[in-house]
Amino acid sequence: MFKKLRNRFLIVNLVSISIMMLVAFATIYTITYQNVQRETNMELYKVSDFYHSPYNSSKMPRGEGQGSGTAGSTGSGSGSDSLPSEAMGGDNGGPGGDPNSPPARSVSFMIKTDDQWKITNTHSRFDMEDTFYTEALQKVDQDKVGDSGRQTGQFALDGTDWAYVVDPSGDGHMIVFIDVTAQQGILTNLIYTFAVVGLVMLIVIYFLSRYFANRSIAPVREAFEKQKQFIGDASHELKTPLAIINTNADVLLTNQEDTIANQAKWLHYIKSETERMTGLTNDLLYLTQMDDSRSTMIHAKFNMSDAVESIILPMEAVIFEKNISLDYNIEPNLTVHGNSEQIKQVILILLDNAVKYSGTKGAVNVTLQKQNNDVVLAVSNTGEGIAAEHLDRIFDRFYRTDSSRARKHGGHGLGLAIARSIVDQHKGEVYARSVIGEGATFYVRLS
Repeated sequence: MFKKLRNRFLIVNLVSISIMMLVAFATIYTITYQNVQRETNMELYKVSDFYHSPYNSSKMPRGEGQGSGTAGSTGSGSGSDSLPSEAMGGDNGGPGGDPNSPPARSVSFMIKTDDQWKITNTHSRFDMEDTFYTEALQKVDQDKVGDSGRQTGQFALDGTDWAYVVDPSGDGHMIVFIDVTAQQGILTNLIYTFAVVGLVMLIVIYFLSRYFANRSIAPVREAFEKQKQFIGDASHELKTPLAIINTNADVLLTNQEDTIANQAKWLHYIKSETERMTGLTNDLLYLTQMDDSRSTMIHAKFNMSDAVESIILPMEAVIFEKNISLDYNIEPNLTVHGNSEQIKQVILILLDNAVKYSGTKGAVNVTLQKQNNDVVLAVSNTGEGIAAEHLDRIFDRFYRTDSSRARKHGGHGLGLAIARSIVDQHKGEVYARSVIGEGATFYVRLS
């Protein structure tokens, strides 16, 4: 069950994070793509404007590539007398730059055509074959080119990515091309980077989610195990008195002709076990009510010293009848914030336990004093004491260090659990210290 719960948590977590990562990566890629396209178009327009400029037209060699209906000519020498041959041109008019050089940062070239898309002129910084111009022109989406406005597009040719812009030019067209392989490489590398980073992040998130899922499920698992143990212990506690009641009822039914007076002891056994079951169910209901009423219980400041004395004084006679000595030291007028009736119940539980387990001719000592800003109640007794391995568990429901001895003294292992629940509700602390053979001391710290 817990494995399925953990796996569901992992699946939901991974799917949610994957969707968020996908949305984030898609957003980043879209923004980057738009920026690259915008910069590419700006560069295309600048180069196109350069070729349209009157100054460049007057300097550009005429007749290059023109021939009786042939599609193109070599670009070797096209502009070689007036344009620099560097692969990367500088800005127009910049230091060391040629004013006739296109203001492009990438490799660029130009093709002029007539209205039938026949090449009439070309211009490039590099030597290019006629077939290259023809293939480049064939990549242009001519069907989408209208008579008005600029048309842009991109294509790949011989392993190089090119962007182009088509401008109407007289009775034909001027197409300017620039190399955008680097820009496309940025976008491609971005996709690969996203894929690798996303995969690594998912792997890391998987192990982190698995770790935190186990951490998150641990309290649920612990609560479930405690609940199972609680149900088992409660069933065991109820099973014994029910068995006794059933047995004694059978005895009564076997002797139906006998008088009630002669069968009184069996009835007393039934009544005793019924009272025991009643006490058990009342304690269980009280613990449930404590869990449900933590936020609704009314707390107020009350005199803790008076509360302790009001429990001790009525029990003095009972304690002395059991031949147990009682000593107490109550510091007067100590106040705490809480529910006085519940705190009195805690005092009664601790004092009753101390009397039960103090041993023959034992001694019980109760002290109440102020320590710093807290009020500390200590209830100690002589006796066998509690082993160290039991000290952390004696406040669990139905837990007993010795079940046979506990049954001998009465009770069903819920008193200390109730005491801890009450003290926890008061945001206090209850704990025990013990030395084997020297007795035990229970402490309650409240503020």
